[in-house]
Amino acid sequence: MKFHPLIAVLIITSFLTGCSKSSRILSIEREDLFSLSIGKQEDEIAMFNLESDLGLRRTNIVMNDGLIYIADGNGAKIQRFNSYGDLLFMIYNEETNPPPLTLKPLSDGNLVTRWVVSYPLLEPGEITVDSRKHIFVRDRLPNERYSFDTENKALLNNIILHFDADGRFVEYIGREGIGGTPFPKIDGLYTSVRDDLVVVTRVPLGWDIYWYNSDGLFLFVIQLKSQALPIPMDRESVFPSLDKIAAGPDSRHLYIKIDYYRNTYDESTNTRTGIEPDSSVIWIMNAENGVWEKYVDIPFFEYTFTEQNRRVTSRMFYSLLGVIKNGMVFFVFPVEGGYSILVMSTGQGGEQHRGFIRVEDSELEYNAFNLSAEGILSGLLAEQWEAKLVWWRTDKFLGEGSR
Repeated sequence: MKFHPLIAVLIITSFLTGCSKSSRILSIEREDLFSLSIGKQEDEIAMFNLESDLGLRRTNIVMNDGLIYIADGNGAKIQRFNSYGDLLFMIYNEETNPPPLTLKPLSDGNLVTRWVVSYPLLEPGEITVDSRKHIFVRDRLPNERYSFDTENKALLNNIILHFDADGRFVEYIGREGIGGTPFPKIDGLYTSVRDDLVVVTRVPLGWDIYWYNSDGLFLFVIQLKSQALPIPMDRESVFPSLDKIAAGPDSRHLYIKIDYYRNTYDESTNTRTGIEPDSSVIWIMNAENGVWEKYVDIPFFEYTFTEQNRRVTSRMFYSLLGVIKNGMVFFVFPVEGGYSILVMSTGQGGEQHRGFIRVEDSELEYNAFNLSAEGILSGLLAEQWEAKLVWWRTDKFLGEGSR
């Protein structure tokens, strides 16, 4: 999950102007793992587009079995580190990166402990790793290979690259599976139960979610139309706005967060004056048959401030951060000094935990987060000259957090 620094600053500023000091929030233990310098060497991260504007291409991370994978869109490379910051291997575009100084080429019969694999990556983005440690990453096609879907009015220019546990290229995956046609804009990439691969795409009329087995064979596609998003039966005169779609890691279910708004009116003239938040819901869909199985209401993030000598409470929507095993869902909201975290169970009992993760103001140049299936939250926190890799002990938090 990525956060643009300007958005965070605006919300943090609002929070600073009058957050209620009475609420008790449990701080989640943070562990700083290692730092990377900003640059193009093999043990650095390009992070920002060093030859153009800030953040033109994404940098994404995923943590799997204590190993951290970074897809550096600006550096056109994928790196795997252990939790001590040792670079174990790298997949890189040799035309846009300097030759590695310490890594050796991986080839048959060549025994190496730290290696490099050459592949013509263009703009690696969303990334996920399955239980085999196979890597799946979104990449962009060259401009001359773009196509256009006239029926859905969507530009098709993304593919999924599949690498094995050593970083060797296996195949590319398109909409129909192995070797298929390109995807439209990809919003999310997940591995699910039995190492299924889930690709969430955005099209002008809604969202298409593609499902593949561990061999990259197409299983099914779910299509959500913007004009047909579900609304709870007890809500009147509301309109939906989809926040994010995530796949469950241990079952073929989709978790879809939808926020609802309602119009506001001037009572004296009965004219529409604007909109305001009504409610927020996490919907759970059985991906195999497309049935909406249930929904769970999400509480607002609330903060209190003083306006014209009176106390005012404002309600804001959390953002969906991710889903872990057993249907536990994480939500996040940027606040002073970091992010407020809400964890909810979608099972019986509706267990809830609220917490706080610390992120310094200097670390807000760019933030990317990843939530493992077990619930370990890791983050890439960029400063001007370096990027920090950290994680938070959410296992302790879920054991100690208050309802």
